[in-house]
Amino acid sequence: MDQLDNRDAIREFLATRRAKLTPKQVGLPPGTRRRVPGLRREEVAVLAGVSTEWYVRLEKGHISGVSDEVLDAVARALRLDDAERSHLFNLARASKRPIGARRRAARTTIRPSVERLLASMIGTPAYVRNARNDVIACNDMYKALYAPLFDDPVQPPNLGRFTFLDPRAREFYPDWEGAADGVVALLRTEAGCNTHDRSLTDLVGELATKSSEFGIRWAAHDVVLHQSGKKEINHPVVGLIEVCFDVLDLPADPGQYITTYSAEPDSPSADAMAMLASWAAPALDIDNESAERR
Repeated sequence: MDQLDNRDAIREFLATRRAKLTPKQVGLPPGTRRRVPGLRREEVAVLAGVSTEWYVRLEKGHISGVSDEVLDAVARALRLDDAERSHLFNLARASKRPIGARRRAARTTIRPSVERLLASMIGTPAYVRNARNDVIACNDMYKALYAPLFDDPVQPPNLGRFTFLDPRAREFYPDWEGAADGVVALLRTEAGCNTHDRSLTDLVGELATKSSEFGIRWAAHDVVLHQSGKKEINHPVVGLIEVCFDVLDLPADPGQYITTYSAEPDSPSADAMAMLASWAAPALDIDNESAERR
């Protein structure tokens, strides 16, 4: 993604946020003869306290050199949430990088100490992902929980590819629409932070080419702060599990994150998780015995 692509992302992001607002929501008269939904550019300019000409230039992607104060004013005018505001600032920072800046690929390895940390979480499914949503490392419980993900011969396993290209994902995620929205919003957020990541750009291109449902969601420019939440999983062996997830940054490894899953104590999901551990145990024992023989 070069600087020209970054301007496209800025333009489309601001335009989609503007389209989501109505004059009534921001205290403006409705006016007449509206040809498109949402606010007009001149209305956003008024709300942000800038000239219409200036805002039009900004929405065309000319964001380099714009002060944080002005970006804050635009964010307030467009009623951006925390994730959207952060995304706007990330796009602004990316626009300041030279066009010929070196492209960085998402890392697909982890440090040994992080690997040991994952292994120590015996009863907790946990994995490390990168900006592309590659599962670059995980413990045995996560591999048991997300068993269908690891059937794909393409390595490392990728959550975006699984969600949109594997037919089993629709059964695995009871709320597939929500899971799909979340995956795309997370990739869009990472794209704002990692504009020089060729591997991320390639993945987006692959998914957009192979899945129209991905392409529609990508064009919406929705973003998310993926920190904690709940999801349901329909496991092929133990059935329905509702899990809470928590995401931890790895400050020493920029672009890598640990995600852990847990079930509410004394719940049917906790019982299902215990069954999952029992189901996975024989296979894990075989793996351990093989390792010891080696």
